[in-house]
Amino acid sequence: MSPRDAAALERSIAAATGKPFASRSVAPVGGGCIHTAVRIEGESAGARSAFFAKLNDARHAPMFAAEAEGLAALGETGVLTVPRVVTHGRDDERAWIVMEWLDLSPLDAAGGAALGRSLAALHRRPRGRFGWGTDNFIGASPQVNGWSDDWPQFWGERRLQCQLRLGARNRLPSRLLERGERLACDCAAFFRAYKPIASLLHGDLWGGNAAALAGGRPCVFDPAVYVGDREADIAMTELFGGFPRGMAVAYGTEFPLDHGYTVRRELYNLYHVLNHANLFGGPYVAQAAASVERLLAEIG
Repeated sequence: MSPRDAAALERSIAAATGKPFASRSVAPVGGGCIHTAVRIEGESAGARSAFFAKLNDARHAPMFAAEAEGLAALGETGVLTVPRVVTHGRDDERAWIVMEWLDLSPLDAAGGAALGRSLAALHRRPRGRFGWGTDNFIGASPQVNGWSDDWPQFWGERRLQCQLRLGARNRLPSRLLERGERLACDCAAFFRAYKPIASLLHGDLWGGNAAALAGGRPCVFDPAVYVGDREADIAMTELFGGFPRGMAVAYGTEFPLDHGYTVRRELYNLYHVLNHANLFGGPYVAQAAASVERLLAEIG
């Protein structure tokens, strides 16, 4: 990280905390493939402190603002532990978000079970409508929200069709786009016997976005929040793996999944597979096409 970037973080931290902050060391850490992530240590009012920061060019400021909003929304529920955001901002060249430093480790069986119970508590609190008041991001892709009283329509239009439009710009195969469009228009077929409640969702709950604090308490981060069917969160925990088996068991004990979940799981995970096809191409394109065909076969 350049001296200029370090100075910008120092000023931002000082403004947020109301105390002068002078960095003593800045070290790169793992933080995903989109942004530069660092641990910044320094002194504030004579005390040592450490922070986790992510930086990118200034055009990424909306991503950091959305991340801060999502973490705040999850934290306000009181049932999930999330990193505390210290500040986020931008200047003419760079954007950043700064959070408290947390010592994290992989979830073990007990931590996974605790996360399952916390997710169940989150999802059991009904919300009024589906969607979210602002658009945000799913990975590096825009995630279109707004509010809706019609969940199947929301999922078809603002999740699948948005990814299909991105796919058209990225020149994904025309058959995938055409068949995907048909599926998106027929989403209501998957909800004839199932009426989901509106729950606050993490939105991007793969194994890399959850860990354990000292003592094993689970913590989640990097959300893409919105209000939707809880099954969309649970489906993604199964898409790439990485969670202890006890998480699903604990969740199901607290809040059993409804009949037909396994089919809807594929419908929900198609959104993320399409997003990966748009971002990375490769085998995700074939995976998305195969998923579309299986889902279309379900509705005839």
